Amino acid sequence: MSASVAVYRNIYTEDRFRQTYGTEDQSRGRERLRDRLAQRCSCSQVDCLHLLKKRLPVCSWLPKYKLKKWLLGDIIAGLTVGIVHIPQGMAFALLTSVAPVYGLYTSFFPVVLYMLFGTGHHVSTGTFAVLSLMTGSVVEQLVPIPLALNSSSPEAAEFEAQRIGVASAVAFLSGIMMLCMCGLQLGFLSTYLSEPIVKAFTSAAAFHVTVSQLQSMLGLRLPRYAGAFSFFKTLASVMENVPHTNLAELVISLLCLAVLVPVKEVNSRFRERLRTPIPVEIITVIIATGITYAFSLDSKYDIQIVGHIPAGFPKPRLPALETVPDIAGDTVAITLVAYAVSVSLAMLYADKHGYSIDPNQELLAHGISNTVSSLFTCFPNSATLATTNILDSAGGHTQLAALFTSLVVLIVLLLIGPLFYFLPKAVLACINVTSLRQMFLLFQDLPDLWRISKIDFMVWLVTWLSVVVLNVDLGLAIGVVFSMMTVICRTQRANCSVLGRAANTEIYRSINNHNKCYEVPGVKILTYNGPIYYGNRSFFKADMAQLLGLTPERIRSREKALKAIEKREREAISSVEQGVTDSSFSSKNDLFRSEMAEGEVEAVLIDCSSVIFVDVAGARLFIQMCMECQKIGVRIYLANCNESVLKILTSSGLMNYMNPQHIFVTIHDAVVYIQQQREKPPENNTTVWV
Repeated sequence: MSASVAVYRNIYTEDRFRQTYGTEDQSRGRERLRDRLAQRCSCSQVDCLHLLKKRLPVCSWLPKYKLKKWLLGDIIAGLTVGIVHIPQGMAFALLTSVAPVYGLYTSFFPVVLYMLFGTGHHVSTGTFAVLSLMTGSVVEQLVPIPLALNSSSPEAAEFEAQRIGVASAVAFLSGIMMLCMCGLQLGFLSTYLSEPIVKAFTSAAAFHVTVSQLQSMLGLRLPRYAGAFSFFKTLASVMENVPHTNLAELVISLLCLAVLVPVKEVNSRFRERLRTPIPVEIITVIIATGITYAFSLDSKYDIQIVGHIPAGFPKPRLPALETVPDIAGDTVAITLVAYAVSVSLAMLYADKHGYSIDPNQELLAHGISNTVSSLFTCFPNSATLATTNILDSAGGHTQLAALFTSLVVLIVLLLIGPLFYFLPKAVLACINVTSLRQMFLLFQDLPDLWRISKIDFMVWLVTWLSVVVLNVDLGLAIGVVFSMMTVICRTQRANCSVLGRAANTEIYRSINNHNKCYEVPGVKILTYNGPIYYGNRSFFKADMAQLLGLTPERIRSREKALKAIEKREREAISSVEQGVTDSSFSSKNDLFRSEMAEGEVEAVLIDCSSVIFVDVAGARLFIQMCMECQKIGVRIYLANCNESVLKILTSSGLMNYMNPQHIFVTIHDAVVYIQQQREKPPENNTTVWV
């Protein structure tokens, strides 16, 4: 049994509706604005406490901490992530072209700072492969090290100090940029990095990371390429030097991969059953270090090892700020990538666990994290995919897990670090490659993406190809520009359609998609599903002209008819003055109506419900359309205009060419009004019914 709805009410134009239901006194809005400004400028103890909790979230969640319920999970998750941070920190330091110890520093300071200022309860910060690769490209450009340089020479130590100075300067400038963005409330900028862009970028960057690690896995000493086509240059250099492969390092790499890949697969498939994932990275590091030391593999087979790792904390020092002009462009890309990845991860796990994050506070947290940690010789950091996933699957509940993570790294820095002297760099390279497993699996999303949206599929593909073929930062920029171009193209070529009415209803739908919806006789109802602005005004005009038949020939013929009518009017007036009546004289509208063919359009109703904004060019186009429709004797009506669109149209002078009483609240109000105008003169108490 179908339900029916009967509607009986007055016809509402926009003016009449505003008079009936609108705000009576607009000055109250101004008063409320003044009150709000005064309130925001006031200061009280409650406001200060609220600001403290907002800017230092640890003061908000720590007093509410459920000790018995959450502590054990945070301890286990924190210790597990800390164990993973050690090998990954050293491995990603190699990607950054700095000594492994700086990776340990970057795995300590940012973790503590984010615990205090971050809003993501399940976010793990530290070294991230993509950021390390991008930073390493900057370091290699500014401080290239000669291949023949002895690693134990004083010159090598000087080069190493210069390199970490540049990497720390990138972190410092990135942090300053994030703090400025936070001050300007620019957290929304992360929305320009859509999900296809982020996934394609990280997947393509994984290929760069893998190729860059081939030389360490094969024991080759090759220059590191940067800039456009660096992927192919590096790959060609590796292939050319394959005959010079160090067989001992190749064997170590194969053995490490044979252990790391299967165990990581087990961790992934059985993560719901495992209380904590198997710490295969740290186990591999310990075993490889012990074997290399026991059999003196570094001296016998010329294996590259990590070397000296100083124990203790680094002394605070300023980064190489003199390089800021040279690194500014690359740092912008690094900053956007770091923030986009961090906020995306934070939002993902916040939605999963039912809480919210503050994007601007995340800017503050990562800005402070990068700025302060750069003073302790750290390179850029962000939230990380692998450790965040481990933190969540291991049972972490709050940021307190970061405290136990930092304790693990602290013990290594103070006591255990020097024991990794004999760790082969090939092992760290294998850890780098295997940590990218999730990024390679992003290709699995492509079939679904093609099925859901072919435009997003193209964004993914263009971004991926740009990053692989050109470079990480340039490819990201191309991906963002291409994504925005697709949005512009979609607004330019928005769909313009004719609406028809479903019988015995006040529902209007496109007649192309609903064959049982019929046009109202004499009324052409048009809808445009997009904004009307300078970029698409020509397309909008062309679509409207085609649907309404506003051809130059028709306009000229109507203008000739108008001149003929005016001439007949003058002749009729002259005859009346001479005392001769002309019974054939009628009003201008009657003559127009008599010349119209049966079924021809007498009124055009534009549904503006999907027009989200109009600029000056769009408003002028509306005025031009009104003038052209008047020339052919067709009246224009508007319906469903939002307040901003109506304000711009009114301010642009549209009401000088259009009756203000022809702007209605709904389509059906306008249709009923037009039909009543045909049958009888308008009344004050008209109604709309279905």
